[in-house]
This record gives sequence, C-alpha cells and structure tokens, in this order.
Amino acid sequence: MAKTLIAFFSRADENYFGGAMRYVKVGNTEIVCNIIKGLIPADSFKIEMKTPYSPVYMTCIEDAKNDLRKRARPELKSLPDSVAEYDTVILAYPNYWGTMPMAVCTFLESFDFTGKTVLPLCTNEGSGMGASERELKKLIPGANVRAGLPITGSNAAGSEGALRRWLAANGLM
Repeated sequence: MAKTLIAFFSRADENYFGGAMRYVKVGNTEIVCNIIKGLIPADSFKIEMKTPYSPVYMTCIEDAKNDLRKRARPELKSLPDSVAEYDTVILAYPNYWGTMPMAVCTFLESFDFTGKTVLPLCTNEGSGMGASERELKKLIPGANVRAGLPITGSNAAGSEGALRRWLAANGLM
C-alpha cells in the first residue's frame, strides 16, 4: 500500500500578510498541512531548525537571506529515521527569497528520494513557487518532482478547494 509523508517547514511569530505584519501562533504552511492531514491519510514531519530564526519578521528574513547566500544547511532539531517507506512526499515550505528555506535543503540532503514522487507546496504572499521546483530537481535528482502548488499564505485557512484539486490531480484523493 502506498504511503504518503507530509514534510513541512513553517514559521509562526511575526509574519507578513499582504502588506502588514501580524503575529500568528501557527504558521501558514502548517495551517495548510493540517488541512491536507484532514483530507488524506498521511504521516507528517515538521522540519525545525535547532536554532530557529528570530520571531521578528525583518530579522528572520535577513537571516534567511544570509543562509541562502551562504547556501547554509542549518542543523535540524531532529530527522525521521527514514523516508524509505513512503512513495509520495508532500514537501511544504514558505517562499524565502524566491526559493525554499535552507532548512528544507538540510532535510532533503539527509535522505535518498530516488523513485519517490515529491509534491512541492509553497506558501507565499505573491511570489509563487519562485525557483524552488527547479532547485528541488537539482537537490533530489532521482525523485519525480511534480508541479507544485503555490498557496497565498494570508489565505492558508481558505485553501481547501485548491488542495483538493491538487491532491486529486496527483492521485491522492
């Protein structure tokens, strides 16, 4: 039987919502992943940095930009023992500087995704998937990286319809 993993990076605290800053207890990407968990049977894993970014949005994005420039691989709090049992991995993350956060790269480089289907999902406030799909194909060349789904973060709670269509188009519903 096919198994699905939802692996996601999400950030709460002060976030950007269509031109304004707002404090949130649950990040937009996690909100979307919780909707997915209610729609399909899947395990989930939250990608968390051992030293998280600042709760202050402007400091966070500067630190994320520095990590991107250095191509850093931030240390994670933990990793799953394996991803071998999963056929499909829904990989969800916010758009940081036109791509995925470097912590997602740390996660991806920790496992062999050869033969797995990877479905990228990117929350953003207007920058879509950025270059993340192209970069995913370079990071995990043996995987079948399918077309991603960009979700506007400020509409994360209202994304169920788009998620249903995307999951169905990818054979998960």
